[in-house]
Amino acid sequence: MSEAQRQQTTRGIWADRGTGGMPVLIMDVEGTDGRERGEQQDFERKSALFSLAVAEVVIVNMWENMVGLYNGANMGLLKTVMEVNLQLFGGGEPKKTLLYFVIRDHVSAAPLESLAATLAKDLARIWASLSKPPGSESAAMDAYFDLRFASLPHKLLQPADFEREAMGLRRQFTDAGSSDYVFKAGYKRRVPADGFPHYASSVWEKVVSNKDLDLPTQQELLAQFRCDEIAAVALEPFREALAPLRLRVQDGRVVEELGGVAQAARSQALEAFVAQAARYHSGVYGKKRAGLVATLDSELHAVFLNQVKNASAQAAEAFSRDAARAIDEDNGAEFVAIVEAVRCGVMARFDRAVDGLVFEGAPWSFAPERRQLDGALDAVAAELREREVDRIVERVKRHAKDAMGDAVAEHLAAGEEDMWRLVMDVFDAEAAAADERLARQLDAAGVVGGEQRVAVERRVHAALWEDVLVGLLRDEVSDAMVLLKLRAAVEDRFRYDAQGLPRVWTPSDDIDAQFAVARESARALLPRLSRVSVESSARLRLARTFFPAGYEYERSLVLIAPARQRDLAKRFAREADALYLEAKRSTVTTHGRVPAWVLVLLVVLGWNEAVAILFNPLYLVLVCMVGGAAFVVHMLGMWGPLLRAAGGFSGVASDH
Repeated sequence: MSEAQRQQTTRGIWADRGTGGMPVLIMDVEGTDGRERGEQQDFERKSALFSLAVAEVVIVNMWENMVGLYNGANMGLLKTVMEVNLQLFGGGEPKKTLLYFVIRDHVSAAPLESLAATLAKDLARIWASLSKPPGSESAAMDAYFDLRFASLPHKLLQPADFEREAMGLRRQFTDAGSSDYVFKAGYKRRVPADGFPHYASSVWEKVVSNKDLDLPTQQELLAQFRCDEIAAVALEPFREALAPLRLRVQDGRVVEELGGVAQAARSQALEAFVAQAARYHSGVYGKKRAGLVATLDSELHAVFLNQVKNASAQAAEAFSRDAARAIDEDNGAEFVAIVEAVRCGVMARFDRAVDGLVFEGAPWSFAPERRQLDGALDAVAAELREREVDRIVERVKRHAKDAMGDAVAEHLAAGEEDMWRLVMDVFDAEAAAADERLARQLDAAGVVGGEQRVAVERRVHAALWEDVLVGLLRDEVSDAMVLLKLRAAVEDRFRYDAQGLPRVWTPSDDIDAQFAVARESARALLPRLSRVSVESSARLRLARTFFPAGYEYERSLVLIAPARQRDLAKRFAREADALYLEAKRSTVTTHGRVPAWVLVLLVVLGWNEAVAILFNPLYLVLVCMVGGAAFVVHMLGMWGPLLRAAGGFSGVASDH
C-alpha cells in the first residue's frame, strides 16, 4: 500500500519459503473486493478455492467492523468456495484445514470471544445451507475444518500493541514446541516437496475447469434478463409470420414464398434484438444473440426440412407419372432421352423450391436430401426400365409368334420325316432375328451391356422357346388337332391315289391291304408328334449360353405323354375304322346294280302306259313336275331328310 494512492498490493498468487529457515511455503493470495477487478470475481473465487485445497492453514484477514456482515465479511464467497471444495475434493477420507480468522484493527470494547462466536455462528449457518455431494449429506463442519480466531490492535493507533500481538501470532507458526502451534499432523497433505509443483498444477487445473465458480456479475445478470426479454419480444412477429406457412407445409404442399417470407422475418427479428440489446454487456449480448440466431434457425430448419421432403415426394411422384406417360405415348422408342428430359424438369422444379431455403449464414445444406432424391429417381428409373424391358420382351415374343406360327403349323401338318429339322430351322432363324430386334430396343432403353443385358437376352431366349415355340407346338398337339392330323394322314393314303385323285373302290380292289398301309403310316406320325427333336438346332446345342442359368429346356420336349398317346391311338382307331366301313359300303352299292334284261322287260310291259302319258297333256305335265322335283331332290342329296319327314308325318297321321 502506497501513501500516494490506494491500490491493490498483491495481484494473483505469490508463494515463497518462510524467512529464517522456516520449513513453510507461504502463499500470498490476492485479496477480495479489489477495485482493480471490479465485478469480475472469478479469480477471487478460484484463488480462494485453490488455497483451501492446497494449504494446511488458511489465514482469513478481515476488519473488525466487517464481523457480522454477510457481503462485507465475504461470507457469500466463503460459502461458494466451501461448497465447490466439497464437490471437487470431498471424496474419500476428509482432509482437515485450519481456518485462521485474523481480525484487524480491533479497537472496540467487544471481546475476541464475542467476535469469534459471531463468526462461528455464521460459518455453521453457511455449512448447514451447503449443497453437499452424495455420501456427505450429514457430515459436520469440524470433519473438514478447524476454526481459530485472533485479533490485532490498530497498527497506527496502537503500534506497540500491534507489534506485540503480531509477534505472538508469528510464534504460532514458527515455534513447533508451542501449545498453540498451527501446523499439526492432522493438517498434513502428505505431498513430497519435489512433487508439490505437479500437485499444485493439477489442483489449479481442476479448479479452473469447474464452472460452478463462474458466477455472473450484476451487470451480466441484468444483461441476461433484458436480453431474454428482448429476444422473446423479437420472436413473436417472427413466429406469427411463419405460422400460416408452417400449416400449409404440414399439409404436404410446397409453398413457393416460404424462403422469402422466412428470411425477411428472420432479419427483422435479429434487427429488433440488436437495436435493443446491443447496449448491454457485450459478452452476454453476444451469447444471447447467438442463442436467438440458433432458435430462429432451428424453427426455420424444421419448416424448411418439411418443405424439402414435400418437394422431394412430389418430384418422385411427378417423375414416375410423367415419364411413364411419355414412354407410353412414344412406345418406348426414345426411352433414355424421355427419362432424362423428364428427370431434368423434375430436378429443376425441386431446385427452385429448395434454393430459396438456403441463404447466407444458414448453418444447413440440403445436399443430402438432393442426393436422396437422386437415389429415389434412380430407383424409379430402374423400375421404368424394368417395365420397358418387359414390354420389349412381350413385343419380341409377339413378333416371333406371328413369324413362326404358320410355318410351324405347316410343317407339323405335313408330318414328314424331317419335320423337326424344319421346325428347328424356323426357330433358329427367328431367334437370330429376335436377337437383332432385341439389341436395338435394349439400346434405346439404356440397357447397354453387362450382366443385366445378358440376363434379358437369355430371358428372351427362354420365352422364345417356352412361350412361343413350345406354346405353338402344344396348340398343334391338342387332342382335336392330333386326331385331325392322323385322320388327314389316313385319308391322304387311303382315299386318294398317288396322283392325288379320289379312289373309287371296286370289288376287285384290295381294300384291306390299302387300309392297313394307310393306318400304319398315320400311326407312325403319333410318336413323332409326341416328342420334340432338337438335334438339328444350332442354338440349342449351346443351351448353357443360350438360356438362363439353371433353365432346363429338356422338360418341355415331351408334348404328348405315353398315357395320352394310348388314348389318342384308341380314338384314332375308331375313326379309322369308320373310314374303312365307308369304303366297304361304297363297294356294295356299286355291286348291287339293276340287270339289263330287267330294263328291257320294263320297257316292253310299260309301253302302253308310256304312250298314254305322252299323249295325255294332264298326265304329261304331272309326270314332268314329279320327275323334276325328284331330280332336284336327288341332286341336292335331300332324299334322307325327305324320307324322315314323310315318316314323321305318317306317324302323326296314324296317331290321330
